[in-house]
Amino acid sequence: MSQPKVRRGVTLGGLVMTAMIAAAPAVALTNDEIAHLKGPDRQAILEKGAREEGALTIYSSLIVDQVLRPLVDAFAKTHDYLKIDYWRGEARPIIQKVLAELKSGNPLGDVIETTSIDPPLIEAGALATFYTPEIEALPAEYRDPKGYIAPTRCNYYGAAYNTKLVPQPPKTYEDLLDPKWQGKLAWNDNTDSGAPLFISNLIQAWGEDKAAGYVKKLAKQKPISFDGSARALVNRVIEGEYPMSLNIQLQHPLISQHQGAPVAPLPMDPVAIMCSGMMLIKNTKHPYAAMQFIDFMVGKDGQEVLRDHEYLTVNPKVPPLKELQPIVPHMNGYKETFIRSETMYKLNAKSEALLSEYFQ
Repeated sequence: MSQPKVRRGVTLGGLVMTAMIAAAPAVALTNDEIAHLKGPDRQAILEKGAREEGALTIYSSLIVDQVLRPLVDAFAKTHDYLKIDYWRGEARPIIQKVLAELKSGNPLGDVIETTSIDPPLIEAGALATFYTPEIEALPAEYRDPKGYIAPTRCNYYGAAYNTKLVPQPPKTYEDLLDPKWQGKLAWNDNTDSGAPLFISNLIQAWGEDKAAGYVKKLAKQKPISFDGSARALVNRVIEGEYPMSLNIQLQHPLISQHQGAPVAPLPMDPVAIMCSGMMLIKNTKHPYAAMQFIDFMVGKDGQEVLRDHEYLTVNPKVPPLKELQPIVPHMNGYKETFIRSETMYKLNAKSEALLSEYFQ
């Protein structure tokens, strides 16, 4: 059977797609066609295909008991025809796993949800572009113009301080240069989201020369190097080991503050923002089910699960919990520096060079 001719620039959706699905024998769609479906019959086509696939495998850095399992359970309620598996790992192990499967020619995963791993996977040819109609509800600046990632949740970065040890915290980056803070600041300089992101934020917001001058002055404060997670660093601030930490995810101290801990978040202009998101693994075995899950995560249902488990949503239709809104920059008059993962990778070398020159 010959393929129906489609005018250049027109997607395989609507009546054309309906005819293809209804045809006997059916015309098989490629993974790329499935990933870019549009039109009123899109959901019906995805469901039909997913029912035939019967399975879905998710790779994610989300904490299993905290939110990954609740997300899977919520999705499964309306997609009970799928056997859903998930594998939890940090960003680098996920990259290694996906690349190993790519090399073997046997991709086991279908979708990925995590932060800042798309550039190396795109370079290796491990990811596919896709379209979800749910992306239309998101702020334009959060969308990936290349179509490799759909944002699901935001992380806002700033400082945290012990409210017993620091009764009058600094308010600006310049305030951090006051000699009274010497030896009282801690940061993680061994992960990209720690000290490197702190510097990259300033480079993007201020330019290289001004950022480099600031970093040189900050070095005189002798920030303490902490080798551990951002959450663990906040815990050390709560325990009083460090009066203040730099460049942590602001929701961590805020949530702990609500639980009665002597800690508070400290946003400073400009606030760095990075979004985690959904990615589609190239040549996935379950493209229909994969696209259904991407729709779910970006759309209202998945966003509500993230919100209810104290994550910072990206979909304006589902704003963050009221108790977390004080750290959302645009809700509180703070300037935002949205840093795409590819921008982070480009700036990382410059940030690492400044760290090496002034802090190591």
